[in-house]
Amino acid sequence: MTDSLKQKEIPTKKELEGSNRWYKSATPKLTLDWWIKWTSSLTLLSAMILRGAQVMPFVDLCLSFAGCAGWVIVSVMWKDRALIMLNTAACIILGMGILRVTLGA
Repeated sequence: MTDSLKQKEIPTKKELEGSNRWYKSATPKLTLDWWIKWTSSLTLLSAMILRGAQVMPFVDLCLSFAGCAGWVIVSVMWKDRALIMLNTAACIILGMGILRVTLGA
């Protein structure tokens, strides 16, 4: 690939501001909420892999709880009530499942 083609692929700051084709993320990068968001998302994806494979259901519960708890923290930081409600409910449901398994009920 030639240098001129490589330069065309990466837009300049001015091109980004005036373009309808290029979109920037709404959230800043490498901030505390960014790290928690991505760690929690990867944790939840790991739990889904275990659930889909139907292996280690207790680990799946624990990873799902940890991921949702991380998202509760992020949603509080963002002051997003819908995410707070959803992830708090998920934490309660998953926490009850963890207690049920650990207490043998």
